[in-house]
Amino acid sequence: MTSKLPDATDVLVIGAGQAGLAIGYWLRGAGASFVLLDGHRRVGDSWRERYDSLVLFSSRAYSALPGLPVPGEPAGYPTKDEIADYLEEYALVFDLPTVMNERVSSLEQTQSGFVAHTQGDARLGAVCVIVAAGPFQRPIIPAFAKKLSADVLQFDATTYRRPEQIPSGSVLVVGDGATGRQVSAELVRTHETLLCVGSTRLVVPQRFLGRDIIACFETTGALRDDKESLHGRFVQLFDPIPGWHLRRAALRRSGVKIVPRATDANSRTVVFANGRSKAVDAVIWAIGYHDDSSWLGVPRTVDPKGNYVDARGVSPVPGLFHIGRDWQNNRASALLTGVGNDARDIAAKALEFVRSSATAERAYGAGD
Repeated sequence: MTSKLPDATDVLVIGAGQAGLAIGYWLRGAGASFVLLDGHRRVGDSWRERYDSLVLFSSRAYSALPGLPVPGEPAGYPTKDEIADYLEEYALVFDLPTVMNERVSSLEQTQSGFVAHTQGDARLGAVCVIVAAGPFQRPIIPAFAKKLSADVLQFDATTYRRPEQIPSGSVLVVGDGATGRQVSAELVRTHETLLCVGSTRLVVPQRFLGRDIIACFETTGALRDDKESLHGRFVQLFDPIPGWHLRRAALRRSGVKIVPRATDANSRTVVFANGRSKAVDAVIWAIGYHDDSSWLGVPRTVDPKGNYVDARGVSPVPGLFHIGRDWQNNRASALLTGVGNDARDIAAKALEFVRSSATAERAYGAGD
């Protein structure tokens, strides 16, 4: 590991989370220089900063990056802090060149590659860039959230930590994905809890016939079948949530009040899709995430909605790549157990680009 930012490198990896570390594993020893640049203070902080009670759906056996198992009982389920510490250890074990507490503020393309500028006023040149920002970047918060009174405390999946943050009274959780359901199941023990739901979500048991459900997904192909295959498209359509305790019926039995999608707000009141409304004391937005592309100043790399443009991790701009995208190739692409395979492919493409750039430069110099 390192704490000093070089002036130039062959491959700049933006992000030292699980995706960036997996890229680093495959770049290490390949002959090219590279550096992992991250705005967090420590490797693993993207996990440490999530809500306290978070436990992974996948067992330790299915939560590891290439080359290093997660410590502990393989069939057990790690906490988010275990994973954070594991990622920090991973960077140390493989001596990955990480520079922390340096967030990229802008990236521009130059004649010889790319130049990244950081919020700390540093400048780094690179032949190619791999964006390893991960799928959880900027929380989605609807515009009508601004209509809520300042008396209503608002959180999102990056700022909610524990029930003690929430004032006494009623709390509305908006979004019934895995995070929204887990947070609701936790909050109902101490608060009047309402959960906004949308379309029906498939919920499967955490374990099936004594096996981790992720192991079952692996066996059936649901984890790694290509996203364009018939099975892959089916899995994308239903995107199951592990944990029968998170079914709507189970949440209702625990006391969670299931309400329709939120459509508007006024002062302390949230309006639902069925026209009814409810006064609340706090709201947790758990709808999902946008790409945070405000720093990416390279033309053709961002769509009109601000999302990154890529095809299986390859940008339309030569020399710019992505890793850790949701469904980059399959269901496992954004998971600890699957990002390593995608990282191997993207690392190979990046190294080939570096080699071809060097060859072109030598050929140009020879004929000059």
